[in-house]
Amino acid sequence: MTVLIAGCGDLGTEVGLRLAARGERVVGWRRSADRLPDAIEGVSADLTRALPPIPRDTDVVVVATAAADRSEAAYRSAYVDATRNVLDALERDGVRPRRLLFVSSTAVYGDFDGGWVTEQSPAESAAPTARLIREAEQLLLGRSDRAIVLRLSGIYGPGRTRLIDQVTGGTAVLPTEPQWTNRIHRDDAAGAIVHLVMDVDDPAPIYLGSDRLPVDLGEVLQFLARELDLPEPPRGGTASTRGGARRVDSSLLRSTGFSFAYPTYREGYRAVLAGQGVRHP
Repeated sequence: MTVLIAGCGDLGTEVGLRLAARGERVVGWRRSADRLPDAIEGVSADLTRALPPIPRDTDVVVVATAAADRSEAAYRSAYVDATRNVLDALERDGVRPRRLLFVSSTAVYGDFDGGWVTEQSPAESAAPTARLIREAEQLLLGRSDRAIVLRLSGIYGPGRTRLIDQVTGGTAVLPTEPQWTNRIHRDDAAGAIVHLVMDVDDPAPIYLGSDRLPVDLGEVLQFLARELDLPEPPRGGTASTRGGARRVDSSLLRSTGFSFAYPTYREGYRAVLAGQGVRHP
C-alpha cells in the first residue's frame, strides 16, 4: 500500500521509516523534502498552499504538522489550514484512504486541577492555541468517517532535552507544590501511530498517547540529577504548568494491544542519556 505523511518532521519521519521497514511505500510531504531519508519518497510541499497530486493507491494518510511558533496565526496555519488543505486535496483527487490519522495534543483539555483525563473528558481548554488544535480535530472528524485523532502529551526523546539541559545548566528548579506532567517518548509516539493505522481493525475516533506514569515535575528533575551525578536542583517558586494540570490516562490505546517501549520517564530518559536514537532533521 501507499502511505502519505503530510508533515514529515522528526515524528513524521520516524513514522515513515517504521512503515517503510514493514515494506510499505511511504510518500512524505514537507517543505525541504531533500532532507528526508531515502526510504521515504520526499515531495516538496507547503501544506497551506496548493498540494501535489495524491497517489491513487494511497491507503493511509497521517497528518503530523507542527506550528512554527506559539502564536495563534502559526497554530491556525499549521493545524486548521493545513488539515483543511489535505482534506481538500483528497477530495480533489478522488482518493478515499482507509485510515486518516491526525496528530493532536492533550493540550486541548486545559486544566483539570491534577485530575485524570480520558477520551471522554471535555476538551474545552480556553487557551487560543489549544482551541485551534481542537478546531482542526473537529474539521477532520466532521469530514471523514475514517478519521483517527491521536492526542499526544509532551514528546521527548533524541534531541529533545529541555529538562536535561536545565539540570546540567543549573537552571532547574523543583516546584514547591506538585506540578503534574505527562510525556511520551518520540519512538512510542511513532509506534502508536503505526499501530493505529496498520494493526487495529476497528479504531475509535480519539485516542490519548501518553506513557503510563503521569508524574510530578520535581520527581523527574530529581531523577535526572541522580542519573547525571549532579546536585539536586534547589526548590523555588511554583511555575504554572503550561496548558494546565492534568493526568493523562492512555488505557484505551493500551487496550488495542499497544505496548510502550518506554512505559515511564525513567526508561525513556535513560535511553536519551545513553545517546540512543537520533532526531530527524
